Amino acid sequence: MKIGIIGAGAMGSGIAQVASQAGHEVILTDLSQDVLNASKSKLAKIMNRLVEKEKITCDEAQNIQSRIIRSTSLKDLKDCSLVIEAVVERMDVKNAVISELEGIVSDEAIIASNTSSLSITSIAKECRVSDRIVGLHFFNPAPLMPLVEIIPALQTKEEISSTLSNLMLEWGKSPVIAKDTPGFIVNRVARPFYSEGLRIFEEGLADVDTIDSSMRNKGFRMGPFELMDLIGHDVNYAVTESVFKSFYFDPRFKPSITQLKLVEAGWNGKKSGRGFYKYEADGSRSHFRIESASDIQYSIAERIIAMLINEAADAVFWNIASVEDIDTAMTKGVNYPKGLLKWADEWGVSKVINIIDSLQQHYGDGCYRVSPILREMARSGEKFYN
Repeated sequence: MKIGIIGAGAMGSGIAQVASQAGHEVILTDLSQDVLNASKSKLAKIMNRLVEKEKITCDEAQNIQSRIIRSTSLKDLKDCSLVIEAVVERMDVKNAVISELEGIVSDEAIIASNTSSLSITSIAKECRVSDRIVGLHFFNPAPLMPLVEIIPALQTKEEISSTLSNLMLEWGKSPVIAKDTPGFIVNRVARPFYSEGLRIFEEGLADVDTIDSSMRNKGFRMGPFELMDLIGHDVNYAVTESVFKSFYFDPRFKPSITQLKLVEAGWNGKKSGRGFYKYEADGSRSHFRIESASDIQYSIAERIIAMLINEAADAVFWNIASVEDIDTAMTKGVNYPKGLLKWADEWGVSKVINIIDSLQQHYGDGCYRVSPILREMARSGEKFYN
């Protein structure tokens, strides 16, 4: 199978590397020859490092690089069986690119969008052959992150999901299938990791370092503020705002004014030298410090984890994805220490319910509402895993 990729930025180049390492001939296109040249140089450096670490041989490195053909013309994608667009996250740009592509590839070719937040159904609506459009969301960096979300549109042929799932397994990835709803799995379920941490900080219950440390002590590789700084507040805030609007302003996904102010100040995190932490040239960092305003009934980590479990459970309730796929998504896509629904079974759903109910009683806020599936499980004694 010949694979086409549109967009030679970090994500497109990473996907090209993955496909080539799996043995495919890859056509990588971009409007800019300079971007293509930079992609080629970066891949050469990556291959050299892998050879030095004895992960691959010199011959394998050469073969991986030689299987990627770079072009500034979409016409060179005409013989591809699968084309993955990885262009800027704008609906108008994606629609324009796919419209041009449809006049080049065969009607049997699968066209996949690497969007992290846009509606696949809306993309498919604008296409001449809408039933071959699908979401194929890789996580950055694509060669290292195992998760791939497969998102069929309402129009997508049923067999395409299984075809791509099998292909991703061949590529050494961990595929999950998600309904075409805002945020898919990861960007939906992960919202409380940030929002609840932000709320605890905004209330003066703990400073950012204390909150981050609490989550690391539970096995998370980073706390919410470290991770937001790493992702970039411009990116993280935009995703939160998009999910909030797409869910008709559901208070569970409400963005933080504190984070908005960081974006307005240009304090976008590590890449700008300042976010919730200030990053010094010597690699050290300092953070916003506050005095703790009061004791928290439940520990910081328990409060955040309960909200994450509730969101994961709600995704099951609304048939967004299977229990197994949701847990796979969160462990393989954002490196959570264990699946949230497995965590719920270990805690017992009553603990989750008690934490969220106590928060709702304290705040009277619509964001603290227990998913119906958890209350039903508490009544029946069921678990997510048998």
